[in-house]
Amino acid sequence: MRFTLICLALLAVALFWMWPAQLSNYPPGVLVSADPDQTACFDKSWKVKDYTLRSLADYRIRGRVLMTDRYFTGREADLSPIDITLGWRRMSDQQVLDKISFYRERRAYAYRPKDSVWPIPADEINSHSANVHLIPADADVLHRLRSVGEGDIIELRGSLVEVSAPDGWRWRSSMSRTDSGEGACELMWVTEQITMPGPR
Repeated sequence: MRFTLICLALLAVALFWMWPAQLSNYPPGVLVSADPDQTACFDKSWKVKDYTLRSLADYRIRGRVLMTDRYFTGREADLSPIDITLGWRRMSDQQVLDKISFYRERRAYAYRPKDSVWPIPADEINSHSANVHLIPADADVLHRLRSVGEGDIIELRGSLVEVSAPDGWRWRSSMSRTDSGEGACELMWVTEQITMPGPR
């Protein structure tokens, strides 16, 4: 009996992670027209817990939330307990998003067409969406990030960073909007989160 309950619990967790995200419905049209704003900045470093964070770029991103997830275990979760996946330009358009399924593969995000045809080129999906590992600057920012839901339109401000630990462990942000695969996610020190009003 106990083994059966454990198996059912594991199955429920697996389905939770694999189930495609369901997005809030908006009228057709681009909701976020601006690309992320990124300016190289390598002269700042600071301590968080036992880690050293070094700024790679000042960063501001506005987008529609495609997915959001929380993490509680693992070294990465000690610093970054939340991931938010954002889309902008045509990746904020309801009529495009209705034709794409989004899902998680560990702390990366993946997507597939709901039928056999992509609504826009796959390269455009990749370059106009981003999975961001978020390191909140303080408790207030953490609270705001936890309140974000799929479909929200938000703006994040802060820095893309590289993290290092005394034992040699490192975690570095992507600096490109066109890369994919391992290491392609942004790692962001978030100093401000703003939820924008949606269309009425």
